[in-house]
Amino acid sequence: MRKKEIIAMLLAGGQGSRLGVLTSNLAKPAVSFCGKYRIIDFALSNCVNSGIDTVGIVTQYQPLRLNQHIGIGIPWDLDRKSGGVTILSPHVRGESGDWFNGTADAIFRNLDYIDNINPEYVLILSADHIYKMDYSRMLEYHKVNKSTATIAVIEVPIEDASRFGIMNTEDDDKIYDFEEKPEHPKSNLASMGIYIFTWSKLREAIIKDSEIHPDSDFGKHIIPAMLEAGENMYAYRFNEFWRDVGTIESYWQTNMELIKPLPDFNLYDDFWKIYTNFDHQPPQFTAKEAKVKGSLISEGCEVYGEVVNSILGPNVLIEKGAVVKDSIVMSGGIVGENAYIERCILSELCVVGKNVSIGKGENVPNALKPDIYDTGITVTAENTIIPDNVCIGKNCVISGETTYADYKNGSLESGGTISKEADIL
Repeated sequence: MRKKEIIAMLLAGGQGSRLGVLTSNLAKPAVSFCGKYRIIDFALSNCVNSGIDTVGIVTQYQPLRLNQHIGIGIPWDLDRKSGGVTILSPHVRGESGDWFNGTADAIFRNLDYIDNINPEYVLILSADHIYKMDYSRMLEYHKVNKSTATIAVIEVPIEDASRFGIMNTEDDDKIYDFEEKPEHPKSNLASMGIYIFTWSKLREAIIKDSEIHPDSDFGKHIIPAMLEAGENMYAYRFNEFWRDVGTIESYWQTNMELIKPLPDFNLYDDFWKIYTNFDHQPPQFTAKEAKVKGSLISEGCEVYGEVVNSILGPNVLIEKGAVVKDSIVMSGGIVGENAYIERCILSELCVVGKNVSIGKGENVPNALKPDIYDTGITVTAENTIIPDNVCIGKNCVISGETTYADYKNGSLESGGTISKEADIL
């Protein structure tokens, strides 16, 4: 078998706890995005469009839905005898097994997979960002600079730089220092969690670090150690659309950005398509009395009411008289007659009853999770049922099959929570 020049390792095992109930039953990369896609589709499509045909996907937290989505890689043309896509889950080594304890530890525990291919270079990716990047250009930059490691960076406002891992560079973008979430950042070049390593160098580094840190991590351990050892490392500047959809607000906001008539991120680009595992669905239907304005409507939807500035996943039903505004309704959702929902995220297979109102009231942070639900967005877990004739405020969280009796005087005030499922929050 001809030696591969480069392979990709997608780190897709994270829970994404800041997404609250959206990731209660599935990994963050498997969360629905912009109607018919899932978050991992963007990194996978970037690999294929960049000519990378060997991809290892490292999974851990709630992997079932993610594994089902990826399958054998057919939608991304990764169903190959040589290379293709491989799911890499935690497994027993010797007499014991363990979870992956850090980003670099996940690579260390899959040395056998990479050694079997023996590539010259390894591309390490987070599988939970929304962007388009030609990794082949980054690889050429890596080779020209004869780098040990090349790290993709994006400029952020200096006042926000303390939230990121920051690369400090010389005039030619050679990295001389790395700071993890510095209180007083020296620059605004934020790491995107996208790395190309010369494999022989990375292999040596992660084996050595595994003896010191059981939670070996690229940002905390590998990159600082390589810099200290004097390795040749460069920052690769990326100036296009890139979003980390790691919070309820950023997830909602990024979806909303793609509704614009001329969005900064183009889903309709024939040159750089985003592929997904999506069965053929019946065509969408918009009734004569329906009103749809500035929205993305997926296949199989039926709209009899009004949809404004919103995103509907596949097979969503909006019944007569219902109004959906500034909201995301994931696949299989139903919004009943004369219901009104505004600034909401309804997870997959949710049912909103007749005459329900969601999203009105004061912007009071959620009482149980104020750090997650505090921007006025009400969220439901998948398979949630909301009964007829109830009123729900802002920053609320609902999960499970709720009944009218669960709502005091038929309402849930802003910041409230109703959970009929244990440990879902």
